[in-house]
Amino acid sequence: RGRPLPLDRPHVMGVLNVTPDSFSDGGRYASTRAAVDRAHAMAEAGASLVDVGGESTRPGARPVGLDEELERVVPVVEAIAREVPHVLISVDTVKGAVAREALRAGAHVVNDVTGLREGVGTAAAAAEYGAPLVVMHSLARTGGTAPADAYDDVVGDVIASLRRSVARAEEAGVADVIVDPGFGFGKTVEQNLRLIAEVDRLVAEGWPVLIGVSRKSTVGAVLGTPGRPAPVTERLYGSLGLAALAVVRGAHVVRAHDVRETVETLRTIGAALTASGAERGAP
Repeated sequence: RGRPLPLDRPHVMGVLNVTPDSFSDGGRYASTRAAVDRAHAMAEAGASLVDVGGESTRPGARPVGLDEELERVVPVVEAIAREVPHVLISVDTVKGAVAREALRAGAHVVNDVTGLREGVGTAAAAAEYGAPLVVMHSLARTGGTAPADAYDDVVGDVIASLRRSVARAEEAGVADVIVDPGFGFGKTVEQNLRLIAEVDRLVAEGWPVLIGVSRKSTVGAVLGTPGRPAPVTERLYGSLGLAALAVVRGAHVVRAHDVRETVETLRTIGAALTASGAERGAP
């Protein structure tokens, strides 16, 4: 929407859940004032984008009706656009009407966790406003594991699915599509980790790639013990490690709760790669 986001360096997208039931920070930013203050803090910490979501995608989360999601999201987007104009605003929604109203209120990007599997309403809204669209791979609207036979080759199957999502977005008129492999959505711990280790395969398709690993259950499983994952509050360093690996493999945007820590991690990695003459995405 007329605002450049150069992809010669990685960017951090701050997570702003305006919901009472998100797995990590549900209820903390339910008021417009609290949400705007958080957006300002994330922008000051170095976030290029803030992702506003009004419907939780944690496993078992209840669906949110259209009117309720609009009431949660639109006033926050309007206020951020007015008070924090230097940050780009993403709206995390699967509803075309919410995407359209958020874009009208000042949002710049639409983030659809279904990858258009349930329809192209969000893509139509993005096309109408000239906004980029994030399409994520998932088997359902909420996170969790998948049946054992869901994939023959998780990376290859995710790429094939994302090709279809990108094609649907482009057919709907979206000019700029970003892909997200859907870490934590219908994959096992091992499959999630493999997707991060092989992000370069997605980059090789020519897509801008967004990854969201922040505080997710796979991080807890790796850092904890069998049956006793590390709690959400103790997943920072594991999240940073996976984000760093994804960026070295070529990821362009990292969606994170802990913005300053993620920004500083990626900045130092970028400085080292630049000093060595290495290119992001190289093995």
